[in-house]
Order: sequence, then structure tokens, then C-alpha cells
Amino acid sequence: EDGIRDDLVTGVQTCTLPIFILFFPSIWVQRVMKKYHDPKDRYVFTGSDFARKLLDALDLRNVEVESTEMGDHYDPISKTVRLTEDKMNSGSLTSIVVAAHEVGHAHQDSTRYFPLSLRTKLVKLMSPAQRVGALILMAAPFVTLITRVPQSGLVMFLGGFLTLGMSSIIHLVTLPTEWDASFSRAMPMLEKSDFLKEGDSDRAKEILRAAALTYLAGSLMSLLNIARWWTILRRGPL
Repeated sequence: EDGIRDDLVTGVQTCTLPIFILFFPSIWVQRVMKKYHDPKDRYVFTGSDFARKLLDALDLRNVEVESTEMGDHYDPISKTVRLTEDKMNSGSLTSIVVAAHEVGHAHQDSTRYFPLSLRTKLVKLMSPAQRVGALILMAAPFVTLITRVPQSGLVMFLGGFLTLGMSSIIHLVTLPTEWDASFSRAMPMLEKSDFLKEGDSDRAKEILRAAALTYLAGSLMSLLNIARWWTILRRGPL
């Protein structure tokens, strides 16, 4: 009974860590964003107005500002800053800071910031590569069993491992990209413009740190996913 209890405790602990890594950062990000999303009229500019003001100041008048339902982001292909509806039309601190962050990405693009260019190229390859990688990993033990040649399974495993590893690479490339957009571009723009109200500088940094933590969690989860596949392959086919 003691052994069963110990196994159960170990199993719970093993499951708890990935769940904590996956959900805690996103919950914290949502809490921080919501915390500074009121009052919605803290600033005279809305998120979209402020983004436009910053873009014009950077002489990036060719970059558009649009509303989106797919999350705040900058699209380097169409040269567009996209903000969710709640940030487009709100003058909250969260709206202002997120707008500045996305403009930071637009500024990266205009200066040919290499990590952003690399991430854009990798993202294009990631979706089809991940599907192929998953199929390779699933087929590897069965091919080895049928052909009786261990090396064939090893080659397939390595191919699938490297393919799924693209997700981790993208997240690792994203980390410096997000940090640079936040603290080397957005934060200096906010501080130099003397736009932030008293006490909001530290709050803005909190919002930017919270957003960056999401990508760190994504990178860790990608590595956990690879570890999960490794465990499955070690067990072999059922």
C-alpha cells in the first residue's frame, strides 16, 4: 500500500509541474492585463490612436493599425499593427503599453532586426513541419519492428525530433524578440515621450514582463512535448 501511495504521489507531482508551467503564466498575464485595463479613460489616446501616433513619430506611416480577434500582434508581411477591440478603443494603461509593444515590433521590422526576420521565416515552416514530425515519430517504432533494422527507426526518430524541436527554436528566438520590443523599444518610447502618468512606468514594466513570461512558458512546454515523445518511443509499440 505504501508503494502504491508513493507511486500515486509521484504521478501527481509529475503531472502537476507541466500543468503549472502551462497555465500559471497565462493566468498571471490575464490578471495583470485586467488589473491595468481600468480605468478605460486613464489616457486621452486610445490604443489605436497611440499606436498611430508612435508609428508616425517613427516615420512608419506605411504601417496600418487594425482591429483583430486573434490577439494583439504585428504582421511583418502586411506591415500591420493589430490590436484587439478592447485595446483599440480604450485609453487604459494596458491598451497604451500593448500598443507601444506592437509598435516596437514594427520598429524592429523597419530596422531589419534579425531575430524578428528569423522568427517570421520559421513560423511559416512550423505548422507543416510539426505535422510531418508527429507522423514520423509515431511511425518510427513500427518501421523498426517491421524492418528489423534499428538504424531506420533511429533516423526517423532524429528527423521527427528535430522537426518538433522547431517549436522550441521559435520560442527561443521569440524571447529576445519580445524582450527587445518591450524594453529596448516600447519602454524608451513611453519614457522619452513623457506620456506616462506618475507611477505608471513601473506598472508598464510589469505588463511587459508578464507578456514575455508567456513565451518562456511556451518554450518550456515545447521541450516537455519532446520529452513526452521520447518516453513513448522508449516504450516501443504496444
